[in-house]
Amino acid sequence: MSESEAAPVPSAHNLGYGPIKTIAMRLNESTRVQLDIIAQLNDRNVTDEIRLAIDAWIEKTRSDPVVQERAETVRNEIEHEASTKCDAIAAIFDARDTATKASRPRSSAR
Repeated sequence: MSESEAAPVPSAHNLGYGPIKTIAMRLNESTRVQLDIIAQLNDRNVTDEIRLAIDAWIEKTRSDPVVQERAETVRNEIEHEASTKCDAIAAIFDARDTATKASRPRSSAR
């Protein structure tokens, strides 16, 4: 099979990863060599091994009760901050809209 006839390599998008962002990381030589060997033994490339490891770590973290509790606290903090900002915007613009409406002459029905 020539290069032009080679089977296409599946992209990360085709593997279900959606849009891809690049991340750079530094590993010591020993870790990198171990990762290379693991990828080779699993018939995968290093990038796929890293993705699988990160996916597993995320799944493990999701089920950690301490992390779940912290996530709820952070979510509540975000919602409180968003609510405060929405109230501030409403106060600024609702006050201006009210003042604008009050300064307009009312049309009388004759």
